[in-house]
Amino acid sequence: MGCSQRPEGSGTAKTEAPKETPKSEGGNQASGGGNKTKVTVYSSVTLKSIQDVYKQIAADFSKENTTVDVDLQFPGSEYENIMKVKMAATDLPDVFDTHGWAIIRYGKYLADLKDQPWASQQTDTIKNVVTDKDGKLYALVLAEAKDGLTYNADLLKQYNIEPPKTFNELMAAAEKIKSASNGAVTPFYFSGVDDWLIGQFFDYFATSAFISPQQNEAQNLLDGKFDWRKWDVLSEKFLDFFNKGYMNKDVLTAKYSDLPQQFAQGKVAFSLQGPSFADEVHKVKPDLKIGFMPVPSMVQGDEPNFSGGERYTMGVWKDSKQLNEAKKLVAFFAKKENMEKIANVTKLPAGLKGIDSKHEFSEFYNKYASVRVFPYFDRVYLPNGMWDVMCKMGTSMLGGGVTPKQFSDKMKQEVERLRK
Repeated sequence: MGCSQRPEGSGTAKTEAPKETPKSEGGNQASGGGNKTKVTVYSSVTLKSIQDVYKQIAADFSKENTTVDVDLQFPGSEYENIMKVKMAATDLPDVFDTHGWAIIRYGKYLADLKDQPWASQQTDTIKNVVTDKDGKLYALVLAEAKDGLTYNADLLKQYNIEPPKTFNELMAAAEKIKSASNGAVTPFYFSGVDDWLIGQFFDYFATSAFISPQQNEAQNLLDGKFDWRKWDVLSEKFLDFFNKGYMNKDVLTAKYSDLPQQFAQGKVAFSLQGPSFADEVHKVKPDLKIGFMPVPSMVQGDEPNFSGGERYTMGVWKDSKQLNEAKKLVAFFAKKENMEKIANVTKLPAGLKGIDSKHEFSEFYNKYASVRVFPYFDRVYLPNGMWDVMCKMGTSMLGGGVTPKQFSDKMKQEVERLRK
C-alpha cells in the first residue's frame, strides 16, 4: 500500500482484504428516519480518541441540521482496499478521507471545493497539496502531516545534546549517547518484523538527499533519468547505523510493539515517529517529555525539512445524491472550534490558518512553523509497490542478504518494471 496510510502508532502499515460492504453507501435515505437525508462519511482514522471527536462534531452538526443524519464509518486497516473496490464500482461514500491521495488517486471522483467558505483559509504548506494547476480544490485537510523525528527530551538534556539539524550532527549525537551511556541507551530502534520502520528511514532521508537540496533530483526521478547509484549513499548511511551500534542489535527480530515501552524507559533516544506515538509512550510514563524535530539535512548547505501532506481529510464525491448536504457537513467540520478539537486530539497542525492548539507538540510546530514541508517521497517519485521494496531490501541488507549496491540495483530494476 506504500505510505498511503501512515501508521498511527499501531505498529503496522499493512492492510487486510476488504470485507463485504453494503452497496450504494452514498446518498441513501436513512432507514426509519422519515424524510431525513443520510450523508455517509468514511474515514481512515483508527485511533478511538480521534474517532470520538469526529462523532461529537457529527452529532453537533445533526443537532443544527435536524433533517440530516451522518453515518460515520471507520473501516480501520481495511480502508484503502475498501475504497479501491468502491472506486471500481463507482459507488463511493458522500464524504471520504483521501489519506494522501486526493489528486493522484481520487481526483476524478471528487467535487471541486474551491468555492467553499473555508477555502481561502488553507495554510501555505497544504494549499498546493490538494489544489491542482487549474485551481480545483479536492479536499478539506483536517490535519496536516508534518513527519519528523521524536526524541526523548530528558535524554538529550542529560547528555547535553541539541536537536540535530544535519545528518552528521545526528550521527555525532548517536555516538555520544551510545558512548556516554556505555551502551545502555540505543540511539535508534528499528524492526525487521514491522519493517515499515525501516522503510520510513529511506522515505524520510531520500527527500533530504535528493529533493530538498537546491540542486535536486525531482525531475530526473519523475522522468526516469535518476542515477540510482546515488541511492548507495542512503543504504550506506543506514548500514552505518547498524555497524556502529546506533540501532538495536536485535533489529531483525524486534517488533514495533516494544518500542513505546523502551522509549518511555529511556532505553531509546530517537524515533522516526509522529506525534501519535506519544500517546503510547505516555501510557508507560505519563510525565516523559517528548521532543519533536524536522528531518535533518543530508547535503551541505541545506536545511532540515518535514515529510508530509494530507493526513486526515474530507473530500466530497462529485456524484453524491446529497452533494449540498455533504459540502455543508465538510464546512461544519471546517469551523474554527471544530478544527481546534481535531488539532488537539491528533496533535497535528490543522490545514487551515488561525487554528489554535494546546497540546504537547504545539510548541514544536510553532518553533518549526517556517520549515519546508515536502510530500512523502514514495507518493510522488516512486510507482505504487516500491514501498515494500524499500522495506524488504533495507531489512535484507541488515541481515547481510544484499549490499548497498545491490539495494540500489533492485530499486532501479523495480521502478522500471512497475512503471511499465
